[in-house]
Amino acid sequence: MAEYVLRRILYTIPSLIGIVIVCFFLTRLSGDPTDIFLPIDASDQAREAFRVKNGLDRPLLEQFVNFAYKVTQGDFGRSLRFGEPALNLLGERVGATIQLALTTLAIAIGIGIPAGIASAYYRNSFFDVAVRSVAAFGQAIPTFYWGVISILIFAVWLRWLPSGGSGGFTHLILPATTLATTLIALLARVMRSTMLDVMQQDYVRTARAKGLHEINVVIQHVVRNAFIPVLTVIALQFGVLMGGVIITETVFSWPGVGRLVIQAIYARDYTVVQAVVFFFAIVFVLTNLLADILSAILDPRIIYQ
Repeated sequence: MAEYVLRRILYTIPSLIGIVIVCFFLTRLSGDPTDIFLPIDASDQAREAFRVKNGLDRPLLEQFVNFAYKVTQGDFGRSLRFGEPALNLLGERVGATIQLALTTLAIAIGIGIPAGIASAYYRNSFFDVAVRSVAAFGQAIPTFYWGVISILIFAVWLRWLPSGGSGGFTHLILPATTLATTLIALLARVMRSTMLDVMQQDYVRTARAKGLHEINVVIQHVVRNAFIPVLTVIALQFGVLMGGVIITETVFSWPGVGRLVIQAIYARDYTVVQAVVFFFAIVFVLTNLLADILSAILDPRIIYQ
């Protein structure tokens, strides 16, 4: 197991190098931040002074080498807009984003997995048809549209929940359930399909033939083996979820990383955008690494593949 984990960790190194490269050069495609932070009628001397102050006057390759070196030290530079270290700004917002993402994931797993299991076990029943129909609807509707509809229904018309902001658990309900809708649908469909596949395997029929209780057959033999591909989906979707909160946080005025990066993109605040993109990418890589390790624990045969 230790050798397998070490090998998977080494596989992440090229990904991290690629992230640093893409993170730097893509932000430069947005244009020169001088046009945002200085007035249109600013003199050439003022523009040049701004560029020199922020290292934008150097050749692009030299800027990249300097950026990559600082990243290895955990330094993304100072925000062009706020004048504070980019990591400090990220640290102030990341807690709210993680809270939203974990709540969303808990809701999705708590609803999607049981729904998928029951749908597969009672295949072609009314419940199965209902789950598949709702899942198809959940994956079809855009998150931002569902967020606006949720605000209109539960905040404006019914006045049960706040329309946005933070301050308590009630503020978390609408953005979390909005994000969870698509994930619930995906997990239910994946869990159902993998369950149906596993239920046809010989070892499941053998377990029933030995007289094991049906609950033990389903939990120990069916659900455990069907959950391995679902675990990979959860890990992948958590990375997608961390990126998807950008739009949802904007819709619900949630004070997380999403709103920060939107503001930074509009302001061409390179350092903040780079820090946020790198953070999301690291989360995605680490969740995939964790999924590989957990999959190997559930199914030791993976280690030898």
